[in-house]
Amino acid sequence: MPQTTQTETGLAGESRELVLTRLIDAPREALFRAWTEVGLLKQWFTPRPWTVPFAELDLKPGGLFHTQMRGPEGEKFDNRGVFLEIVPGEKVVFTDAYVPGWEPAEKPFITAIITFEEEGGKTRYTARVWHFTVEDRVRHEAMGFHDGWGKATDQLEALAKTL
Repeated sequence: MPQTTQTETGLAGESRELVLTRLIDAPREALFRAWTEVGLLKQWFTPRPWTVPFAELDLKPGGLFHTQMRGPEGEKFDNRGVFLEIVPGEKVVFTDAYVPGWEPAEKPFITAIITFEEEGGKTRYTARVWHFTVEDRVRHEAMGFHDGWGKATDQLEALAKTL
């Protein structure tokens, strides 16, 4: 059964963090590739029936992280930000607080820290999402963070097993 947890730091109502962690039966290099190669990211990044028809990644600090998600009714969700840190095979950190050129974004929402740790021949996958306000965290949770990121992680795992 997938494991999804919220941070242990502070009171749940005061936390600005949401966390999803899983032990995935795939090598961390495959998970890292799925996060950092556009063709792979587009296959799993949003829970079906939503799709990712467009993604652009510039894998360096300050480099563009841009995805566009589309819903089954034609809804569009455009997410633009920058990478803060890339550690091959280990970590991907991005935020929507800035756009390329380190210009502040109009309404920052998250900083995501994705880690891949070797654990007994499998990978401990952790998606730690920091929100700029408690209200943003509450809104993201109400939007279905645990379910949505959980389903996307299921898709990530299925893809990573084929790489």
